[in-house]
Amino acid sequence: MEIGFVGLGKMGANMVRRLLQGGHQVQVFDRSVAAAQELEKEGAKAQGDLASLVAALPAPRVVWMMIPAGPPVDETIEQLRPHLRAGDVLIDGGNTRFTDTIERGKRLATQDILYLDAGTSGGVWGLKNGYCLMVGGEKKAFQILEPVLKTLAPPNGYIHAGPSGAGHYVKMIHNGIEYGMMQAYAEGFDMMKSSRYQFDLPQVANLWNQGSVVRSWLLELAARALAEDPNLDGLKGYVEDSGEGRWTVEESIHLSVPTPVITASLQARFRSRRENTFSDRFLSALRNQFGGHAVKK
Repeated sequence: MEIGFVGLGKMGANMVRRLLQGGHQVQVFDRSVAAAQELEKEGAKAQGDLASLVAALPAPRVVWMMIPAGPPVDETIEQLRPHLRAGDVLIDGGNTRFTDTIERGKRLATQDILYLDAGTSGGVWGLKNGYCLMVGGEKKAFQILEPVLKTLAPPNGYIHAGPSGAGHYVKMIHNGIEYGMMQAYAEGFDMMKSSRYQFDLPQVANLWNQGSVVRSWLLELAARALAEDPNLDGLKGYVEDSGEGRWTVEESIHLSVPTPVITASLQARFRSRRENTFSDRFLSALRNQFGGHAVKK
């Protein structure tokens, strides 16, 4: 199958590589000319602009966007729209808020352009292991894209999740759960690190992946990270969030569904980015005021 690919970052570039390895023809574009040229060496066809990318594709044209959520998606869609025709398929594989996806799908439907949202999980390991794909949108568009999905995903690694926004919704919840799992592992290993015992933490992480009920790919990655740097001295404890955890918590409030673990894990990420905060100084001042407790200047 022939497909256009827009956005050649860590995820996008490896997805193109997996498609090339699967025998697909891929037209690529990125604002970084070097990124596109690198993939051209591997068999892709680099295009200098979006108009050229669309023109190089056979009808119905299929274009996959792998770009940051928010304005970049809207800007790319508006640049693509004049060149797309009825029956063409446009896919957003990034981590987009599902409500934004629904609105974009409605706008594109006025031109009979089919819009799919493909929640994509697999990270930098997806090239080797495949990508877990959660796809929302019209079933006929999903069927057009299916040869690509079969190549990108491992066996049984993709689904049609439902109508527009459903794929991004499932990916949003997926990432919210991921936040909670990562936080639980972090707290548990912190306790072992701080305990009276001298645990071999990489050994524990490897052990728990041998039939334990908490075994997971995340734990495999934890074992790998600890083997490389047992004390994690090379890192600063500053943890970003890319939006999905916030959206999950906001949606839980909208649905009145309690999510204490996911919410706490999101708050922990916020906390990781702050040092010597006003709230901490406030607490210290209050303890000093009512109890005469010592303070550190």
